[in-house]
Amino acid sequence: MADEAPFQFLHSEVIQYVFGASDSGDAETGRNITKVESMGFRVGQGLIERLTKETSRFKDELDVMKFICKDFWTCLFKKQIDNLRTNHQGIYVLQDSKFQLLSHLSAGKQYLDQAPKYLAFTCGLVRGALSNLGVKSIVTAEVSIMPACKFQVMIQKI
Repeated sequence: MADEAPFQFLHSEVIQYVFGASDSGDAETGRNITKVESMGFRVGQGLIERLTKETSRFKDELDVMKFICKDFWTCLFKKQIDNLRTNHQGIYVLQDSKFQLLSHLSAGKQYLDQAPKYLAFTCGLVRGALSNLGVKSIVTAEVSIMPACKFQVMIQKI
């Protein structure tokens, strides 16, 4: 429990630093979200290297996604993803019913417009981890009711 707080505070400070106090337009917000997602991408790449150092090769992308949902998510958030769904055609939906990085915001719809700022880093983490495992992907997140969220991973065939 004690090691969760520094990560949450660091994440919040990164968001505050990147987005600042300015109330910029949509273009500036988009650039800032991309900047935070890029930070997450690099961290995800490094973290997955350490986690898979002594792991055998994955046989397919479903095994990779199971690893992300169990081991990678547990390393980051001290719990497994709540639900993993797939259409078996390269789209995976990871559901977290109590996402840790959104739990400090209101449980209602009051701060729903602020959610993309707080989800960009995690989207980058997942995309970076998958990239280092040889899986090219697009990761997006959506929130309908706080603090639950869904991460959609679209695998890009090369």
